[in-house]
Amino acid sequence: MEEPNEVPDWETFQQKVAELRSKFGNLLFRGQGNCEWALTTTLERSGKRAMWFFEYYQVITRIGPAVETLAGVETPEFSFEVRDSFEDRELFSLHKFPPVPLYRYMVYLRHHGFPSPLLDWSRSPHVAAFFAFRDPIGRPEEKEPEKRSIYVYCEMPAGHKGGAVGEPSIRPIGQYVRSHHRHFRQQCDYTICGGFDDSVKQWRFESHDQVFDRRRPGQDFLWKFNLPSSERGKVLRLLDEYNLNAFSLFGSEESLLETMWFREQVLKETRPTK
Repeated sequence: MEEPNEVPDWETFQQKVAELRSKFGNLLFRGQGNCEWALTTTLERSGKRAMWFFEYYQVITRIGPAVETLAGVETPEFSFEVRDSFEDRELFSLHKFPPVPLYRYMVYLRHHGFPSPLLDWSRSPHVAAFFAFRDPIGRPEEKEPEKRSIYVYCEMPAGHKGGAVGEPSIRPIGQYVRSHHRHFRQQCDYTICGGFDDSVKQWRFESHDQVFDRRRPGQDFLWKFNLPSSERGKVLRLLDEYNLNAFSLFGSEESLLETMWFREQVLKETRPTK
């Protein structure tokens, strides 16, 4: 990854995005509430770095009956064929993982707080900006960060991707999957990062940052834009004017009340002065 781009305001960021789109076309965006945070999945943040594919698969299929019974979500049953596929060195290069029913289930889990190897992105820079500026502070134990980050990702700016079969690599999985409404509300896409361990003939999840730090020329371009937290009120106000807020992106009662508080309290406190 290149050095972070320090941008002074929202308008400059929009200009930079327009320039990248004119050059590279389709891009993915991800917002993070603190520029100091690493680019990690919720599975990594749960303490499970480098988890084996088969381990994660066993866990999510074991909880399937409870999820299906209590949440009414269709879940795939354990399959020996899927488990055995994790011994295939060409699993990533031939796009064999995840099969559609499993992908649908993994997207549901990602959107409901279960630790996930999927790194979620949006096709909208505005959705990414909402998540970057949503919280007044980064995490409950932290003070407000000086800067927020929005990442921009392009997998194949030159139209092709190389690399040795099985080496740690990033693969976007795609937007076209029948899943929870949040997937569509947030214009989501996802990447997954994995590598094949020859010593045990198994795939395991790897760090996105590891691949970005030693990416091959012409692929996996990543730009990081740091924006000052002082832009929070302005950005969220502009987004809300287009009905882009917690309720429109999550559609839950909790997000409705979050949006009502934001409009009645936060926006009034940060209203620009003449």
